[in-house]
Amino acid sequence: MRDINKIILHCTATPEGRDISAATIKKWHTDKGWSDIGYHYVVKLDGTVEDGRPVERQGAHVRGHNKNSIGISYVGGCDSSMKPKDTRTDDQVLALDELIANLMDKYPGSTLHGHNEFSSKACPSFDVQKEYEDIIEYFKDCNYE
Repeated sequence: MRDINKIILHCTATPEGRDISAATIKKWHTDKGWSDIGYHYVVKLDGTVEDGRPVERQGAHVRGHNKNSIGISYVGGCDSSMKPKDTRTDDQVLALDELIANLMDKYPGSTLHGHNEFSSKACPSFDVQKEYEDIIEYFKDCNYE
């Protein structure tokens, strides 16, 4: 098993309201010559969490940080003009909260980040540290020993 110490959030950089699947993203990524979808999880507009690349395999979602991270992407992240916008639906927010909490519990000591913390991109189109401050603090204070 890989040593996971980061969970990194992304968006698909697709227009608000346009739902796509992990299979579609996998096609986009393999068409680029990648071996598989880059993300480990994709959260659709209705909150459905689809599996992407198996967690046991290194992702392809943040240059220099793939070895020890899990990549999660929510569908959306752009307005109709393709400008960055937090387009998460209420269902996506709930699904992300649950998925993030489960992963942080499963991988003690992991930290949570947005792609934009490692790149000049807007992705995931919101401030992960601010949005998930309570979850980050809760798991930082957990004693797993």
